Amino acid sequence: MFTAFARAFKTPDLRKKLLFTLGIIVIYRLGAHVPAPGVDYTKVQQCIDQADSGGLLGLMQMFSGGALLQITIFALGIMPYITASIILQLLTVVIPRLEALKKEGQSGTAKITQYTRYLTVALAVLQGTGLVATARSGALFQNCSVGSQIVADKSVFTTIIMVLTMTAGTAAVMWLGELITDRGIGNGMSILMFISIAATFPGALWAIKESGKLADGWIEFGTVILIGFVMVGLVVFVEQAQRRIPVQYAKRMIGRRSYGGTSTYIPLKVNQAGVIPVIFASSLLYIPALIVQFSNSQAGWATWITDNFVGQNEPFYMVAYFLLIVFFAFFYVAISFNPDEVADNMKKYGGFIPGIRAGRPTAEYLSYVLNRITWPGSLYLALIALVPTMALAGFGGANANFPFGGTSILIIVGVGLETVKQIESQLQQRNYEGFLR
Repeated sequence: MFTAFARAFKTPDLRKKLLFTLGIIVIYRLGAHVPAPGVDYTKVQQCIDQADSGGLLGLMQMFSGGALLQITIFALGIMPYITASIILQLLTVVIPRLEALKKEGQSGTAKITQYTRYLTVALAVLQGTGLVATARSGALFQNCSVGSQIVADKSVFTTIIMVLTMTAGTAAVMWLGELITDRGIGNGMSILMFISIAATFPGALWAIKESGKLADGWIEFGTVILIGFVMVGLVVFVEQAQRRIPVQYAKRMIGRRSYGGTSTYIPLKVNQAGVIPVIFASSLLYIPALIVQFSNSQAGWATWITDNFVGQNEPFYMVAYFLLIVFFAFFYVAISFNPDEVADNMKKYGGFIPGIRAGRPTAEYLSYVLNRITWPGSLYLALIALVPTMALAGFGGANANFPFGGTSILIIVGVGLETVKQIESQLQQRNYEGFLR
């Protein structure tokens, strides 16, 4: 990986792209530290160490690179864009118009991208309003004595300005990501997501060292580093694993020319769903705690939810989390990969799987293989996601700051691998030597 980056900096046009990407990253990180108007930054710093970093709030905090609880202009980060992208992807299966646009190629994709931008802005307004309302009421930092004083001016005008500022910040982040995609290296949104997560690692690791009790925290610190390396190795191994379905294309004579007769394969990844099931499961499990928080009920059901679903180390929470990840893994694979469509396309262009008849038998075979490899993929996702809960249980359960969570490691490794592959492919194009020199 380091060799690829060194060679890339020696290539002038690649060096310009890398420096441009680094410049955008610097701007993004600077924006993540600029407080939103109307926020008392000194009181935020007093309360931020006492905030609850679990559940959906912790997920949003991670995706914002620590800017959410700081209530900065980039507090929402890229979370609205991620949510909008997932919603549009799910709606593509349900709404025929969106499905038709997806099949139109580049023009249809551009239209769906435009819809994603509009939905991102709408979600940013909703999430920004919720964040400002939570900060004004003091619910954002419930255990802090000055939590309700973070937003001193509670007038409607100040609230509107704060929401508009955060919405504009989300639009700016979206624009920066698209600039990286067009003029830099890699997928812009993925790069910004990578940077947001990586930015939280040093602080989280040092917090574990400071809160540790064995050998002044160095035992816990070393254990976390070791677990992190093991998880990275496991994730790289599984993310690269795939089942290759061989496909043979028959020869066709068109005029005097022969077409086809080639062999290829359909790569089916073991983790076909990516990190989406973990995000879905985390969001869904946060809803019961959210209902209890806003209802202020003392009934038996509210007490049961508080005892079993608020803390991430509770057995009921862990079992529900595990089962939901497995369910959403199968659900997302089912809507993102259509065996019937793949079989029809193969039949249209004269392709077939050796030993399997074209058409319906091919679709059934692809569905069978997909279900077989989704089982280990879903179990792997669930186990990786539960590592933060189980890893430091022996150290007093102080795992709230555990940085190598399933979502973070999956994104870090996935984006890193794809970016390096893209750099290597561009290097190969520029260093290719044919017969003519």
